[in-house]
Amino acid sequence: MSETMLAMRLNRAGSPLSLDSVARPEPRDYEVLLEVLACGVCRTDLHLLDGELPDVRYPITPGHEVVGRVVTCGASVVGMAIGDRVGVPWLGHTCGRCRYCTVGAENLCDFARFTGYTLDGGYAQFVLADSRYCLTVPPRYADAEAAPLLCAGLIGYRAYRAAGSARNLGLYGFGAAAHLLAQVARADGRQVFALTRPSDLDSQNFARSLGVAWAGGSDVLPPEPLDAAIIFAAVGALVPLALRATRKGGRVVCAGIHMSDIPGFPYASLWGERSICSVANLTRADGADFMAVAARVDLRPQS
Repeated sequence: MSETMLAMRLNRAGSPLSLDSVARPEPRDYEVLLEVLACGVCRTDLHLLDGELPDVRYPITPGHEVVGRVVTCGASVVGMAIGDRVGVPWLGHTCGRCRYCTVGAENLCDFARFTGYTLDGGYAQFVLADSRYCLTVPPRYADAEAAPLLCAGLIGYRAYRAAGSARNLGLYGFGAAAHLLAQVARADGRQVFALTRPSDLDSQNFARSLGVAWAGGSDVLPPEPLDAAIIFAAVGALVPLALRATRKGGRVVCAGIHMSDIPGFPYASLWGERSICSVANLTRADGADFMAVAARVDLRPQS
């Protein structure tokens, strides 16, 4: 095997990715070297390119929706063998010792490292990953179908859990994460209401094709009050709109890693025990649980 590989790297914010020849890494301890079979493009990758994420060390290879095949294993790897197909998600490492890790909230670890952001990602021929954070991908999905499950699917699922047992679920922004979550929610018997930019009729029609109860512009109220709303679009102005669409006791979940500023809104929009929360990253348990859902529900990822 060659000692070098090709990688698409970001050298500074706002610059195009460059195709570079770099040293092929060797796995140590719990690491595995994967041949990249597919890697999706996530909105977070665009935040990285646009310089909207802090503390980036350049050059960096983006990409955190990685499906790969194991070609080499470190000496401490267990439960994984050469030839296995696995997924590499956003969460790539945690300390295991901080106040968050010790209570099952490793997604909030202060020392976490993230694939394609603080660790080199999957826009390359090979990627190095900690085997303890890799996920088993259901065999029913081809490589390109499985890739968006590794972030769009996972963060949507964590947001879905944060929304609780909402019967009427609103999804603001209907892209990669929302279209997968809509399928999961419908399989669970929920009513899904899709809200997009008012002019985005294509996304509204796409949502209807997946069986949502209603699709329309985010500038209007859905036909029924929402028990919970999940905001996938990185638009802070949607928060007051979602609150007004949500019943008393409902929750608005902000699912992105970055969002524009939330404008002021009257307290009356929040009153009635409504709440706003964010979701951050994911845990390994989230990943295992969602992959079990993906094995059960015949998801149809669309690009």
